Amino acid sequence: MRVELGERKRKILQAIIDDYIDCAEPVGSRKIAKKHELGLSSATIRNEMADLEDMGYLEQPHTSAGRIPSDLGYRLYVDQLMEKYQLTVAEINRIKLAMELKMRELNQVIQEASYAISKLTQYTTIISTPKMGKSTIKYLRIIPIDQFNSLLVLVTDTGVVKNYKIKTYNELDSDFIERLNIILNNKLTGLTLEQINSQRMQEIKKEIVCDEEILTSIFGHISDCINDINSADLYLEGTTNIFNYPEYNDIEKAKEFFSFVEQKDKLIKLLNKVNGSKKINVLIGRENEFSELRECSIVTSTYSIGNKVIGLIGVIGPTRMRYAKTISSLEYLTDNLNRTLLKLFYGDKYD
Repeated sequence: MRVELGERKRKILQAIIDDYIDCAEPVGSRKIAKKHELGLSSATIRNEMADLEDMGYLEQPHTSAGRIPSDLGYRLYVDQLMEKYQLTVAEINRIKLAMELKMRELNQVIQEASYAISKLTQYTTIISTPKMGKSTIKYLRIIPIDQFNSLLVLVTDTGVVKNYKIKTYNELDSDFIERLNIILNNKLTGLTLEQINSQRMQEIKKEIVCDEEILTSIFGHISDCINDINSADLYLEGTTNIFNYPEYNDIEKAKEFFSFVEQKDKLIKLLNKVNGSKKINVLIGRENEFSELRECSIVTSTYSIGNKVIGLIGVIGPTRMRYAKTISSLEYLTDNLNRTLLKLFYGDKYD
């Protein structure tokens, strides 16, 4: 059973972690005594630091007299010690600008969010796009381009817009396309993507009098479009930001990191692993199961449409990341993203 830290030890640990986050150098007792107004001598601080090391909150690199935080120290810092970071006006405006509705597609909004949080924190950002199997088709239309080419436009109730070019080797009559649009909308509008299976598509094909080759091409493109919408994806921003931190001057560590972020299945597993019941969740160093990230932390949040969670946002950085700023940035961005998505899907009543 771990002993509860007294107030003096808590203040010293907080000061050490704050300094180490800023400078990436082991922190000594003299520096703490001079920089922080704790009313303690260097000898007293040194004794307390030795106790904190014995308790597992600090580590001492063998080449230095100073201490650095352990994963356990960071965990206590994140859960109890760090002060809340107040975003600056410039940082708030950067997020608001990214969320402006100049775009109309869900994936574009998510991309902008990913870019904004990466620029703000200077860490690597991962955002998962949602699987849309429960989404319903709101609008479907085939628009003629010329005799042999058409554009399939499919819109879901969750704001996803997909455009697919359809090419046929037989000339398409505009009257036929109009009749086909009527049939497809009557049969598919209001259905979830999961409900539109091959059996249902075959049943619809039987109702349409047309060349089989043309129908096979058109229906194949509709199926491809639905499969594309229904597959979850990831957006990754700021992977090279890791080079901004001296911990990753080691080329082997950098290679491990880049090898990890190139593996989509591992990234999805990581996001799902760290996601918990709280609004913001933090996984520190060896708390995660991936050896490639043993010196990294990840902060995640969910984003939603109304009360429905549709995806995850994760920020990966070194264990000495600026937790307070990262958490405040992620909270603010998620709140704005949620409002933006509500407005995107349900209109101005959510302004």
